[in-house]
Amino acid sequence: MKYLYFPVAIILLISVNLGCGPAKVTPKLTSADITKVINQMMVGMLHDVTNPPLAARFFSYTCISGYEVLSKSDSKLQGLESVLNNYPKIRNPSVTGFDPRLSAVFAMIATASKLQPSGPAMKVFEQKLIDSCLNAGFSRGKIDSSLKYGQQISAQIMAYAKSDGYNKISNYKRYTLTGTPGSWDPTPPAYIAAVEPYFSTVRPLTLKASGQFVPAPPVPFSTDKGSAFYKYLLQCHSFDADSLSTDQRTIAAFWDCNPFAVQDNGHMQIGLKKISPGAHWMGITGIACKKAGASFERSMEVNTMVAISLMDGFIACWNEKYKTNRIRPETAIHQYMDPRWHSFLQTPPFPEYLSGHSFISSAAAGILTSFFGDNFTYTDDVEVAFGIPPRKFSSFNKAAEEAGYSRLLGGIHFQDGITNGKKQGELVGAWVLGKFNHNSKPPGAQ
Repeated sequence: MKYLYFPVAIILLISVNLGCGPAKVTPKLTSADITKVINQMMVGMLHDVTNPPLAARFFSYTCISGYEVLSKSDSKLQGLESVLNNYPKIRNPSVTGFDPRLSAVFAMIATASKLQPSGPAMKVFEQKLIDSCLNAGFSRGKIDSSLKYGQQISAQIMAYAKSDGYNKISNYKRYTLTGTPGSWDPTPPAYIAAVEPYFSTVRPLTLKASGQFVPAPPVPFSTDKGSAFYKYLLQCHSFDADSLSTDQRTIAAFWDCNPFAVQDNGHMQIGLKKISPGAHWMGITGIACKKAGASFERSMEVNTMVAISLMDGFIACWNEKYKTNRIRPETAIHQYMDPRWHSFLQTPPFPEYLSGHSFISSAAAGILTSFFGDNFTYTDDVEVAFGIPPRKFSSFNKAAEEAGYSRLLGGIHFQDGITNGKKQGELVGAWVLGKFNHNSKPPGAQ
């Protein structure tokens, strides 16, 4: 399996309709231009080693910024005041002569550049966008007005983002291990400390609270060979890395999405550049919008709803993870069954229950299915740059099911963490759809 160790360079080519003939046609941005911003954010996340919950937070506020611009110019888009918790009244900037689509992209870039540690790279991306716009036929005045409008909207969204409580997490006491039987412990090879143990304290975007949906409790920990937990141990043990078939390895690797993965190289450990689960589903969203021929406005709506479901999904999932504090299969198998066993995937640095990938995959799949239908065939090539071959899926739900199954094959989750994670994700996805008053539309609906 091949991995890239350095950020991937993305070439910005703005998608426009220039028309033909002597009559001058105003250029129009497409869904591809939204995807380019998302992709550039992914590059930054690889560089910054952004953890999965935080990546979802970045995507959500970035998309909200673009959506807010469009909603002020398009009455068909629902205002966010009725959707998001504690959402302020966003002042309409006194700027004229702007292009709403271009301004939406500028707003996304401005927000991402402030949220991400590698934000300065987004400013380089912005300049390339401006140059592309000039070459495509936008006037300097329209570009400047669009930039100004987008930045003023972004500033207001950033104020909303700063009020969600994430900046308080650094003041909380350091997470300490309980050391009780069946509780989570850091895993090899890097033994990374617990990631985002207080993420559930962040204000959800749409949920009433992080614990709004209460999942079934995990199977109780037990070393009794007749217990349900021990049966789960046996099941995971059967998926030893050396025993997987080629197809099973392909599935597990395809959905790995572990930004914390490292590789031993002599006396050194090298970090492998991988996107997060949420980034993978944002990539799938771009693929779906392009294939369906969705308009720029519809694509912004879809991207925003998916991003919101990711953030709320991680908040809810992390609430359960650190409440149950459940041991990972790798640790349990080594301690109570087989110290030589090893999983195909590296175990991420946080408790097992619920499966985060199962959770957010079904949440995102629910949003996408609502827009594009349950039989939407697409090819997922999001991770081709990482040496991961494309895979074809006949529906988003089937992709989400495979994502969950990959965690069992990879040896990093128990079956009930996967099954119940999927159920909770479906609840969050449906909740977000309900907040947007979104009714299912036929595949490719505009």
